[in-house]
Amino acid sequence: MLDAMFAVAYPQACQSCGNSVERLADGVACGDCWRATKIFSGTEALCAKCGAFLQTEPSNYPTFCHRCDEHFYDAASAVGEYGHALTVSILHLKREPFVAARLKKLFVSRFQTSVFQAVEMIVPVPLSKKRKLERGFNQAAVLSKILADRTKINLDGQSLVRRLDTPMHRVGMDGKARAMSVKNAFEVKRPKLIAGKTILLVDDVFTSGATASGCAEILKQNGAEKVYVLTLAKTL
Repeated sequence: MLDAMFAVAYPQACQSCGNSVERLADGVACGDCWRATKIFSGTEALCAKCGAFLQTEPSNYPTFCHRCDEHFYDAASAVGEYGHALTVSILHLKREPFVAARLKKLFVSRFQTSVFQAVEMIVPVPLSKKRKLERGFNQAAVLSKILADRTKINLDGQSLVRRLDTPMHRVGMDGKARAMSVKNAFEVKRPKLIAGKTILLVDDVFTSGATASGCAEILKQNGAEKVYVLTLAKTL
């Protein structure tokens, strides 16, 4: 009944295909676009380190893409591939600090079914002061709070900071260029809170892994035991 009232009183077009969004829980994407989105089920073969999709059929042993061999995080996981409903939901999150109920459920579920259960602290990937002032909020912090509230794991949004306002990653930049763009961009302000901890680093999108690796590197230099990464989406 609530969904019907919502559709009549506040008709909303899907930001992916333009059709009507019928359910409040679906956010800015319609049911068809959600069904077209590749959500990882746990049965497909993903890179055991960066979480990249490798093949539809499951593997009986850990598989690796080897593009992430030099990255500093221990493992990364995402809700699904960047596309359709996930794309428009993430773009909307960059404009407004809103996460629809369906996406919240998928995000929390992805954590709960991951190998990250030993994490002791949730840390959002930080924005620069300039970028945060322009946007008004950090979307990674929004996601981190959702997970912290649900799991009761300690959230630390102050220790890891971005000290350089790095340029936005452009389409077509290779992994090396992305890595160079975030080199020395991060620092830890409170190393005593990081030392010895197993940390879950949270962001909206995992692209090349350069940002996650840069954050993991500085966290480990300041004593972090392990660093895992959880995002809403993983690009191809």
